[in-house]
Amino acid sequence: MSDDTIRLVTIGRVLRRRRRILAILTLLGALAGYGASVLLPPRYTATTSVLLPGQWEQRELLTQAEIASSSTVVDRAAVTLHWSGVSAGELHDQVSAKATDGNIIKVSGTADTPERAQRLSDQVAQQFVSFAAQIAGNSTDSDASAGPEALRQQVEQTNRSISDLAGAADPGRTVESVQARTELEKLRTALQDAMKKLDEADPVTDKGGMVVMGPAARPTGEAPPTRTQLIAAGALLFLLAGIIGHLVAARANRRPRTEAEIAAALGSAVLGTVDVPAERSAHRPGGRGARARLRRLLGVDSRWDVPAPRTSGDEAGRRIRYRRVCARLRDQLPPPRRLLVVVPDGDDIARRAAGQLAAEADRGPAPSSSSKGYPALRVVEVSASRPTVPDRGAEAGVLVVLSAGSLTAEELAGIAEACADGGHDIVGVVVAGAVRARQARPAGLPAQDAGAALAGHAHASGGPV
Repeated sequence: MSDDTIRLVTIGRVLRRRRRILAILTLLGALAGYGASVLLPPRYTATTSVLLPGQWEQRELLTQAEIASSSTVVDRAAVTLHWSGVSAGELHDQVSAKATDGNIIKVSGTADTPERAQRLSDQVAQQFVSFAAQIAGNSTDSDASAGPEALRQQVEQTNRSISDLAGAADPGRTVESVQARTELEKLRTALQDAMKKLDEADPVTDKGGMVVMGPAARPTGEAPPTRTQLIAAGALLFLLAGIIGHLVAARANRRPRTEAEIAAALGSAVLGTVDVPAERSAHRPGGRGARARLRRLLGVDSRWDVPAPRTSGDEAGRRIRYRRVCARLRDQLPPPRRLLVVVPDGDDIARRAAGQLAAEADRGPAPSSSSKGYPALRVVEVSASRPTVPDRGAEAGVLVVLSAGSLTAEELAGIAEACADGGHDIVGVVVAGAVRARQARPAGLPAQDAGAALAGHAHASGGPV
């Protein structure tokens, strides 16, 4: 998992195998969102539209939107509203304006009640229109002669002057008089065309007279984020945090998974791999107490990062693997062939595999003059965090049985050191894996539970279970 790309199947595995803890995290997130909604008072937003007649460029509309939400306009609105406990600076954070299509400035006000939001939006829009009219009036007063009406008067006066000059000129007796009359007529025509264009452009280019398009509608719902949105956001945030936490933990997991890595950590060779039919308690660590019960309640007492058990053959095929391991032990051990089988505490797959291996050794061929019997196996469980292996007696060594990815490299090294402290040599390692049984157990095979076999062998040898 640490070297694999995170795929959708991995996320699906997290959702499927950690659904209980993820559901609890989602519920906690929803409660956190609800708590945030209680701490944050509800807010309501009302919007008033202001129409700007004439032709406006986009940058000019943006400038008008900035003016509508400026401190000057908001301060005037604050003075008019005169809300106790609310300063102009606070109102400035509750007012916004934006330019939309159609030369419309939308002024929005946010408050703790729908009525206040409506009054704030309307008052800011009115102050904006008044302030814009004041600016336009000051500009007109400073240069009144440049207005359209003054230009019309100047054009009419110029036309009269042209008529007077044309009447006083020589009525076509000389070439110069004819040219002068022609130039005067051209000037009159140009002035008339200019005046006509001015009359056509006047209603379009007039940017005065902003209009408030009615009062703001009273809001009927809360402004985002609403309580429902906060609850949904909290639940989603906690759910994503839980999934990401599982993926990060899986990425950081450096537990040996391959046979070569396990053998290197224990300093011994792998004698073989055996299959154990998967049960509901597969990959679930044992243990009692409040902590173990809490882990079972949260659904985190089983591993999620292991692949689904593959389908194996029948019981006879699985027994062949156990007999081959027993045969390898028989061939490499000198008499008396006794071994101490060490199983990590909490590794249910390894515990069941060790019990079946011990049962298979008991069912093996009896020693005779022509054949060698299988070694006698004594199974003990040791703590992975603080392993303690019994001192060496008549055993020829230690056989370690564990499942892949169940222990870290440090824990495996600790088991190897515990074996050395007890005077044992690790003669081999057996890796157990969970599989899905294809067929039921044959009728001729004793239905001996692996856990019962483990308990029986440990009790018979006097070792701990």
